[in-house]
Amino acid sequence: MQTIGVIEGDGVGPEVMSEALHVLELVSRQDQLAFHIERFDLGAERYLRTGEVLPEAEQERLRQCDAILLGAVGDPRVPPGVLEKGLLLKIRFDFAQYINLRPVRLYEGVDTPLKAKGPNDIDMVVVRENNEDLYVGAGGVLRKGTPEEVAIQTSMNTRAGVDRCLRYAFEKARARAKERVFRGLSEADKAAGFRGQLSMVAKTNVLTEAHGLWMRAFNEMAPLYPEIKTNYYHVDACCMRFVTNPEWFDVVATNNMFGDIITDIGAVLQGGMGVAASGNINPERTAPSMFEPVHGSAPDIAGKGIANPVAAILSVGLMLDHLGYHPGAERIRAAVARVLKAGTPRTPDLGGTAGTKDVAKAIFEALSA
Repeated sequence: MQTIGVIEGDGVGPEVMSEALHVLELVSRQDQLAFHIERFDLGAERYLRTGEVLPEAEQERLRQCDAILLGAVGDPRVPPGVLEKGLLLKIRFDFAQYINLRPVRLYEGVDTPLKAKGPNDIDMVVVRENNEDLYVGAGGVLRKGTPEEVAIQTSMNTRAGVDRCLRYAFEKARARAKERVFRGLSEADKAAGFRGQLSMVAKTNVLTEAHGLWMRAFNEMAPLYPEIKTNYYHVDACCMRFVTNPEWFDVVATNNMFGDIITDIGAVLQGGMGVAASGNINPERTAPSMFEPVHGSAPDIAGKGIANPVAAILSVGLMLDHLGYHPGAERIRAAVARVLKAGTPRTPDLGGTAGTKDVAKAIFEALSA
C-alpha cells in the first residue's frame, strides 16, 4: 500500500481536492490499487491559529509519503511569502523536487484565445528547473525603508542542477517521440518529418554568465541524444512564439524564473488555470514528489462551489504516471477529454454555469462508463 499525503491548503483548495480524491478512489477500485490517504493540516488556517507553517514533525510525516497532493496555497490574511516560501518552496527544496513539470495541452472543446489554433497546435511540456535561480533566496536588503534602500536577489545556477534538469528534459522529449510513434503520427507530424524536439529558453545575450552555463550544458548534452532535434529561444522570443506559433514547441526546458512566467502563458493557451496541472518531481525518488493544480487559492470564489476541478483531477493523473500506474492516468485524461469535448457541464472560467461538483460528477461518470 502506498501513502498519499494530502494538503488541501487554502481558498478553493479543499473544494477541488475533494473531487480529485473521489476520482483517485474510483481509479484505485478499477485497477485494484491500494492507497492510504494521509491528511495534513497545513496552510493559512494553521498559520493563523498557531503561527506554524511547516513544523519539523509534519515535514517528516510528509517525507514518509510516496507522493503528495496539494490543493492550493495563499490567503490574503497572511503576509505575502509566508506560506509560499515556508510551505510550498520549502517542500520543493527540502524534498529535492528539482523538476517542475507542466503539460500544456489544449483539449477539444476548450477555447484558446489564439486565432485559428486548435488542439493539434497546442501540445507541449515545459520542464522548469525547480530548486535554483532567484528562488533560492540569496541576497538581502540594506537601509530598508529609506531613500537609499538597496535590494539584492541573486540568481544561483549550478552545473549539476542545470545538467539534471536538461537530462530530464531530453529524456522527456525522447519518451514523447516514442509515444507519438506508438500512437501513430498525425498528418502534420508526418509532413514535418516529426522527431522529438527540445527547445531551451534563456537569455544568453544579456545574462551571459548564468545562462552561458545553461547554453554550454545544453550544447554538450545534445550529442548524447542524436535523435532529438534541438533549438534555442531567448525568453522574450519564446513568449512571442508561444502566442504566434505554439505548434513549434514540443518539450521546453528553462530555468526557474522564466519557467514560472512562460508556463502561465501556456496555461492561458490551453484554456486557463482551471485546466492546468503540474508536478514537482524528485526523479530519484529520494523523497516524495508533489502534484498540484497550477491555479492559486482564488479567495474571491472560495466557498462558492464554482472552482474548476479539472486541473486538480489532471494532477492526480500526473501523480499516477509518476507512480507507474499509467493505465489509470490515461483513463483520467480520456474522461476529462470526453467531458470537455461535450461542452457541458463546465464551470464559469470556461464560459459555463456549472459548479465544481457538477463537472467532477461528469468526469466521474465518464470514468465509470
